[in-house]
This record gives sequence, C-alpha cells and structure tokens, in this order.
Amino acid sequence: MSQRKKIAIIVHYNPDGDAIGAALALQLYFQQQGHSVFILSPNHYPDFLEWMPQTETIMLANTNYELCVQKIQDAELIFCVDFNQFHRAGLLEKKVEESTVPRILIDHHISPDTSFDIMYSIPEKTSSTCELVYNFIVNMLDGQQFMNRQIAECLYVGITTDTGSLSYSCNNESTYHVLGNLFQYGINGEDIHRKIYDNYSESRVRLLGYCLTERLTVLDEYATSFIYLTKEDLIKYNYKQGDIEGIVNYGLSIKKVHFTALFSERDDRIRASFRSKGDFNVDKFARMHYKGGGHKNAAGGNSYKTMSETIEEFKSLLKQYKHSLHFL
Repeated sequence: MSQRKKIAIIVHYNPDGDAIGAALALQLYFQQQGHSVFILSPNHYPDFLEWMPQTETIMLANTNYELCVQKIQDAELIFCVDFNQFHRAGLLEKKVEESTVPRILIDHHISPDTSFDIMYSIPEKTSSTCELVYNFIVNMLDGQQFMNRQIAECLYVGITTDTGSLSYSCNNESTYHVLGNLFQYGINGEDIHRKIYDNYSESRVRLLGYCLTERLTVLDEYATSFIYLTKEDLIKYNYKQGDIEGIVNYGLSIKKVHFTALFSERDDRIRASFRSKGDFNVDKFARMHYKGGGHKNAAGGNSYKTMSETIEEFKSLLKQYKHSLHFL
C-alpha cells in the first residue's frame, strides 16, 4: 500500500496470545510504512502479555466503546485477525459487520464467514494466525525489509501459545521453518517463554491448584474429564482475564483421558472449552451442541443453562460418543 491509510485491526473477545501477537505484528509492520494503525479489542487481554511491544496502545471496547466505534468508522481498511465469524468481535460485532470499507480476514479457524471482502484463511496445516501473518508480511512487496525483532517477538508469542509450547497443532514443517526464520531477527525464545509462562499472579497459580484438587472430575466410562468453575470460585481467587487460559489442557494430560472440558461461569453464560486427543473432533462437538467451534482438537462454545444443568447435559451427551472415545 503506497498511499497512507487509516487501519483498524480487530481481535476477538477474550483475546489470547495468538490474537494479540498477530495484531501487534501487523501494527508494527504498517506503522513503519507511515500508516495510522489502531488495535481494537472487545475486552482486555491477559496480564501476562502486557510486556509485549505497544500493548498499551490497544483500545478496549468494554471501557472505551465510543472511541473504538469512531476508529472503525474512520478506518479505510479493517483487518480481522484470529477470528472468522463477526460475532467473535463481541461489542464491536455490528460496527465491523456494517462497515463498507474493505474487511480483510487473516485467520486459521475452519468454516469462515464468507462476508469478509478479502480472506487469507488457511485452517489446514497452520499452527496459528501469527504463522499466517508472518507469511503475509514477508510475501508483500518489500515486506521482508520491515521485519524486525519486535515483530518477530510478537509472532513467536502467537505461535508458541497457540500450540501449547509446540505440543499440539504443530506437526508441520512450515511451522518450524517460520520459527527458525524468526530467530534471525535476534529474539530470545527462552526469555519469551519465561515472560509468558513464569509471569502468573499468585492467585492464578492457587486457582490452578483449586481446579485440580476440587473441581476436576474424571469419567472413566467415557475416557473424559472436566473441570468447572463458578463465579464464586473466580471471585475467591481474584480472577482476571487470562487466568484460566491453558487450564483445560491439564484434564487432557491424564493418560486414560481422550476428551476434556472446562466450564467457567460468566454473568450471562457458561463458557465451555474443549480439548481432545487423536481423531475425536471437538470442533464438530462444539458446533453441534454449544453453538461454537474452533479446531479439530481445540474448540469452545457457550451454554446458557445453569452450571449444574450444563454439567448434567455434558454427561448425557457423552453417551452417544462413548464408543468413539474408547477406541481412539
């Protein structure tokens, strides 16, 4: 883009390392070319990502809605990163959907909404949106010259967090090719790992302990486990955005478990996160039963019942999957 533009970059509700990493990398890239760039998020990102470059510039719709709307209305281009359905933009959904400027999707989740004007969507053999952003930048005209250490750090965060430190969704040569190239810009992988995973609050670590000792259930009959957290639990442990990220994976670390879930209570719904091993498709499970989706082995959705009703419904649903779960 030779002419300077006003660009809005939108991330999804409850943004994770991949969403924030992709948005910041794009912002840093476009700013070097003289564009005016704003990152808009429906709500706050996890505290353990605050060290990343320019996180202080991210505008939050839940605390400054009118300003975020104004930036969308002023934008000449809109980039939507790490989500492919407008409703994932939370408070900003309608404004993004109604915008008449080009809306560019960069995402790696399956079944994208086809209403986006330009789509760079590769669900297969792609670790993360940050992997796609790297390819987007280096394949742009003169894009390689704008790559630097800060952009590489942001992309490294997204790839490592979205693959659980390269433990899933990473069995592709291309992912390691991208990671190898990022080190050319002087990043320190060990330091980044410490900043992400050794940067939790005491209350977050105690919440994890509570999840595993008091809220973990293993259903041997279905090779399944689940963890649940009520609003009272979250208040007790001083919950902040991002504190339960990754906790769902602990249920899957049990040898005999092939499917796991985390149910966390919010003001208006129960948020459900699903993980699986092998061929059990949690994306289909989430779409069929929880109006959600994601990836084959990592997905999410929502329940609008009480916590007890949600858990009982989940147990009941497992009956129809018993055979397939035991033969993974």
